Amino acid sequence: MAVPKRKVSRARRDKRRTHWKLSAPVLTVCPQCRKPVRPHHACTFCGFYQGMLVLPSVRRRQQTEQEGT
Repeated sequence: MAVPKRKVSRARRDKRRTHWKLSAPVLTVCPQCRKPVRPHHACTFCGFYQGMLVLPSVRRRQQTEQEGT
């Protein structure tokens, strides 16, 4: 079994971890509702993707539930 011969210094350890980080998500603006949306994804707020309604909107779902009761 492989075992380290020497203790890894803080500098060497930290140099190795320089690329180990999170990146901020890329966002664009929805042309329908002007909310931030991820590229190539349907808008979670209005449900539009490339000018077509593909998801039922949360707002519309709540309105239909209120009308039904």
